[in-house]
Amino acid sequence: IVVNILKAAVEETLAQHLYNQQKVGQWISEICEKSTKKLVALGKPFKYVVTCVVMQRNGAGLHTTSSCFWDNANDGSATFRWEEKTMYCVATCFALAI
Repeated sequence: IVVNILKAAVEETLAQHLYNQQKVGQWISEICEKSTKKLVALGKPFKYVVTCVVMQRNGAGLHTTSSCFWDNANDGSATFRWEEKTMYCVATCFALAI
């Protein structure tokens, strides 16, 4: 479910656009806000942290990682990676049980 929420937010925001440096800040805010609103609407007992990276596709590498100290039985994360001919996007959600 979480990956589908991230996917929908990314695709709704970026699908019809080419990379534009002036709009990246707006896009990543929109992706994070859309995702967070839909996650909260699920009514689950979690706090959510959503991150998003948009990078121009120009041949440079993009490497990301995260490290968390949490309860493996109740907390979790999900990542959605999207790309098209001019940009990459990586959206991640961390869900922390309340």
